[in-house]
Amino acid sequence: MQEMIGRKESCASGQLPMTYLSCLAYILEEWTAVEYLKKYFFHVVIILVTISAMLIFFIVPLTILFFIYLTNVLLLIYQRSDEVKATKDPLSEVWDSARKTVASFWDIYARIWHGYELHGVENLPEGPGILVYYHGAIPIDYLYFLSRLFLWKKRLCLSVADHFVFRLPGLKLLLEVTGVMPGTREECLSALKNGHLVSISPGGVREALFSDESYQLMWGNRKGFAQVALDAKVPIIPMYTQNVREGYRMFKERRFFRKLYESTRLPFTPPYGGLPVKFRTYIGEPIPYDPNITTDELVEKTKSAVQALIKKHQTIPGSIWKALMDRFDRHRKSD
Repeated sequence: MQEMIGRKESCASGQLPMTYLSCLAYILEEWTAVEYLKKYFFHVVIILVTISAMLIFFIVPLTILFFIYLTNVLLLIYQRSDEVKATKDPLSEVWDSARKTVASFWDIYARIWHGYELHGVENLPEGPGILVYYHGAIPIDYLYFLSRLFLWKKRLCLSVADHFVFRLPGLKLLLEVTGVMPGTREECLSALKNGHLVSISPGGVREALFSDESYQLMWGNRKGFAQVALDAKVPIIPMYTQNVREGYRMFKERRFFRKLYESTRLPFTPPYGGLPVKFRTYIGEPIPYDPNITTDELVEKTKSAVQALIKKHQTIPGSIWKALMDRFDRHRKSD
């Protein structure tokens, strides 16, 4: 204590037992509470490491969420144009200019961050059909597919989404303009009757949350998509994105979150990751309409087709290192 008083007096009086640099160091020490930090240095390090880890784990998913909301804002601005005001149909072609802008942005993001490739577009029917796909931790690969399809074919694929998606604030216009719907039987039949492609992931949120790098399908007893396909007399087209689980993952401890999800039907488990692994979406050969097949048989046939795509194009269990190295492999697997 006496030493600190002496140092203070020396600095204040201009005497030179202390140099100017020593005085400056002492003043900075007083202002920045270095002594206090020394005492709690370990706690400060733990806090900084925790914050850094959270940023590393969640920065890319949060960035994607930010861009999604930004997209909705841009659509709200576009909605002010007189041409758009004249129509009340969010699926109208007057929105195509805005859709092209949005699709171009996400396609650039997909090319840069994941070296995104889309294969098998020739397997899509000219008319209506139902696309059935595996659901990753977050469906960013599906967003890439929608963007690439619109840019290549100027075609809109309507999407069946979980009910919780429609509870998210501030996304109503984006969901409407991109054709996202709750997916009742009547809505799906109407969309197919109008010649649209309709996509659905039978595993849905449950598959997103609780599947893993083994790429296990978690469809449960869901067979509505098959019944709709039979009623509408349309083909089912399987689809799968390579390395989607290596890009974004869920935490391993699932028992508590599984109980929470089953009781609330809300996805409380946050995805993490966002590594720039290679994404390739493969569209398989269509399963044609067959009036002699049952709903259960069509479900099994579709499940086998999706599993065949996974077996052909995915290393199981998935490897983050291999998925990263795929970015440098110019030789893609055959379709």
